[in-house]
Amino acid sequence: MACPMAGACGLIRYRMDLPLDLPAASPLAAATEPYLLTRPARQAVPLIFASPHSGRAYPAHFIAAARLDPLALRRSEDGFVDELFAAAPAHGAPLLAATFPRVFCDVNREPWELDPGMFDGPLPAWVNTASPRVGAGLGTIARVVATGEAVYRRKLTFAEAEDRIRRFWQPYHAALAALIAETRDEFGACLLIDCHSMPTHPAQASNPPDFVLGDAHGTACAPRATRLAEEMLLDLGYRVRRNDPYAGGYVTRHYGRPREGVHALQIEVARPLYMDEARIERLPRMAALVEDLTRMIGALAAADWSMLR
Repeated sequence: MACPMAGACGLIRYRMDLPLDLPAASPLAAATEPYLLTRPARQAVPLIFASPHSGRAYPAHFIAAARLDPLALRRSEDGFVDELFAAAPAHGAPLLAATFPRVFCDVNREPWELDPGMFDGPLPAWVNTASPRVGAGLGTIARVVATGEAVYRRKLTFAEAEDRIRRFWQPYHAALAALIAETRDEFGACLLIDCHSMPTHPAQASNPPDFVLGDAHGTACAPRATRLAEEMLLDLGYRVRRNDPYAGGYVTRHYGRPREGVHALQIEVARPLYMDEARIERLPRMAALVEDLTRMIGALAAADWSMLR
């Protein structure tokens, strides 16, 4: 059987026909689309910002199947990252954000990284069952949350995983690929800023970075572009590291092809800078971080990106 991802997906905004019985004002309420794409009136720069892990629309059937309470499920989110970078369209760059949570379907993985122990029957031979992410329980469909607790009360069917990948993973990546193609056609090159957040890493607890820039150790992004982002954050007074402990996930490594004029840089923001990690709540100091990131976005938009061509 051939892998169903062999063909290209068109740019289609799929609906999520999944009923939720949560209050409409709940942070877990349903979204009507698998992603939100906010475009500027006119794209003026060869930049794209994306937030793949800030989605918080949890389908009711998923919550019912989970052995964890909603708050425990939400601790895998890159909470509010879409809000941190919300100024991108005002500076001429589109912002793409997944509306569904990573614990439900992770778009920063290959489309078919699945743990066979999660399923009630054999998986197709073309499924990647042996990646390090699968081994850690963090494949396309996660077996555990970030704290290591098991997500589900029962085994899943392959049909459930296939449905999520087709209805959520594929539309998100179709939209992202289309944005990249449009941007490269318009400007001759493209820089994708893939936006994430990170908890304090135990090995760096004594001197944690505020930001980690991941360019797959220089293979996914022009060094000058990484250095420019690094210098901007340092000038704002933040502690910045490169590729340690996050060098970039699937999105960075898959789309970052500098020889083809497409560059990808992952930005990890330390969660203690702006949110209460236990409660998944914004802290008052988030406003200052948003101001600083808005300055950074403005400076990136004003930079000479002929270096990317």
